Amino acid sequence: MTEVSPTQRRLTSTDVAHLISASFGPHTRVRDTGPLTGGGYATVWWASLDDDRRVVLKVAPPAGTPLLRYERGLCTAEADYFRLVADRAPEVPTPVVLHHGADAAYGEWLVTTMLPGRSLSDLAGAGVAVDDGPARHDLGAALAAVHRITGDRFGYDGDRPSGSTWRAAFTAMLDALLADASDWDVRLPVSPERLHTLVDRHADVLDEVRRPALLHFDCWDGNVLAAPDADGRLRLRGLVDGERFLYGDPLLDLVSPLLYRRVEDDPEHPLLRGYRAAAAEPLLLDASARRRLGLYRLHLYLLMTVEMPSRGMTARTHPGRHARLTGLLDEEIAALATS
Repeated sequence: MTEVSPTQRRLTSTDVAHLISASFGPHTRVRDTGPLTGGGYATVWWASLDDDRRVVLKVAPPAGTPLLRYERGLCTAEADYFRLVADRAPEVPTPVVLHHGADAAYGEWLVTTMLPGRSLSDLAGAGVAVDDGPARHDLGAALAAVHRITGDRFGYDGDRPSGSTWRAAFTAMLDALLADASDWDVRLPVSPERLHTLVDRHADVLDEVRRPALLHFDCWDGNVLAAPDADGRLRLRGLVDGERFLYGDPLLDLVSPLLYRRVEDDPEHPLLRGYRAAAAEPLLLDASARRRLGLYRLHLYLLMTVEMPSRGMTARTHPGRHARLTGLLDEEIAALATS
């Protein structure tokens, strides 16, 4: 497998067979296997086993790999997320955790069931001519179900950024990204001082969030699996890659599904219609919500910029991505400065 980023291991089919054996015992053998692409953090392979199961093997970055601060312990976090959703929101199609292990040679890994369907990004890239509206409606309903789960604090678990209030947790998350940017020498279109001024300016709307809802956070099209139903309609079949979960404002989960767009400008989007149909509380896209969504887009574009060097990308090697993110950050900063 060709490494997509420095965080990904180079695995072979022999390595996969070894890890499957370590997970299920020497009596379980691999019939066939291959890499799964699309992500840039962990190394992911599928495997067909001799007992007719199809599973996904996800191997964490090697020990000592430089990571962003919030990325510590993501393999354990993903296992925790899938188990929590399976227990508290079983209607949401997530993989079943079959094994979570670690050893000195390979570090930490996770084996889950392999869900049916293809990601929405794969379907779009393949030019599949099908209406994805029903699948996005399903995704909205699934997120509403996940958001009914409440945590005991805001932010991430473990020793990662968190707080007793959403304002404190969100500020800690941004501070961690700014520290990462300094560590990786990432030039940003906003200074730490101006970023703090913007957050302080809108802190009142962050304080309106009183319940730490469970958030997936990473629901871009590559993590949403879909397949046609009996009537040919594309429906949700899986929500994967839950390792970046945190607790906070449900609105944060409405940013990545409409990446590079403003969800508040499309109130009848299938995602929002599905969310409203299943949400325990009304979804209000009022002035307060719009300000919070602006902060959350600022956070996401900042994260996507800061993570570039850790994935082997620079402004020189990926000028299009860097320029696009810089432009989006500038837009959100300007909007927040005048709202």
